[in-house]
Amino acid sequence: MRAISIIFRRELGAYLRSPIGYIVAAIVLLIDGILFQARALGADKRLSADVLSEFFHLASGTTMIAAVILSVRLVAEERQNGTLVLLNTSPVRDAEIVVGKYLAALVFLAGMTVLSIYMPLLVMVRGKISAGQIVIGYSGLMLIGSAALAMGVFASSLTRHQLLAAALGAALVGGSLLMYYLSKRLDAPLKNVFSSLDLYASHFVPFRNGVLHLKHVVFYLATTYFFLLLSTKTMEAKRWQ
Repeated sequence: MRAISIIFRRELGAYLRSPIGYIVAAIVLLIDGILFQARALGADKRLSADVLSEFFHLASGTTMIAAVILSVRLVAEERQNGTLVLLNTSPVRDAEIVVGKYLAALVFLAGMTVLSIYMPLLVMVRGKISAGQIVIGYSGLMLIGSAALAMGVFASSLTRHQLLAAALGAALVGGSLLMYYLSKRLDAPLKNVFSSLDLYASHFVPFRNGVLHLKHVVFYLATTYFFLLLSTKTMEAKRWQ
C-alpha cells in the first residue's frame, strides 16, 4: 500500500503541475457547457428529468474521451523517457505501479467531472429534479469513466509512443461502444453476448435516467478490473523481455 500511495501522489502531482491536465479539464468543461446549452437548455420545452438525462448522455461522451487522454501517458511516457527502468528495478510490483497510476488519473478525472455540477443545478433552479437522479447520474459517469480509463492504461502499457497509445485506447473504447449496434445484426446467443459487452447503450442508460441496477455497477467494475489486470500482465511480460 505504501508503494501505491507514493506512485499515486507522484502521478497526481504531475497532473496538477502540468498544464496538460488543466487544458484537458478546461476543454471538456467548455464542450460540456456548449452541448448543455445547445442540446439540453436550448431545445424545446421538456421535463426537467429529460433535460438532466440529456446532460448525462452528453457528459458520458466527454468523460470517456477525457479518460483516454489522461491515461495514455501513464505508462507510455515512462517507457519513452526511460524512467520505467527505475521503477522496474525498485522494490515495487507491476500491479502497484498500475494501480497507483490508475488511481491518480481517476481522482483527477473525478475532480474534473464534479466541476460540471453547476449544470444540473441550473436545471434544478427552474425545474424539479431529484437529488437521487443527480447522484446516480454522476455515479454512472464515474463508472463509465473508470472503465474507459482502465482501457487507456492498458493501451499505454502496450507501447512507448503516446500517440499510438491514444489511438489504441480510442479504438478500444470506440469498439466497445459499437458492440450494441453489432449485436443488432447477430442472432442469439451471440446477440446477447455482444449486447452485454457494450460500454454505453446496455449499461449507462439506466444511470442517466436515475435508475441504479447492481448488474450495471458490477459490469463497469469488472471491466475496469479486467483491463487493469491486462495492463499488469503486459508490464510483467515486457519486464522479462
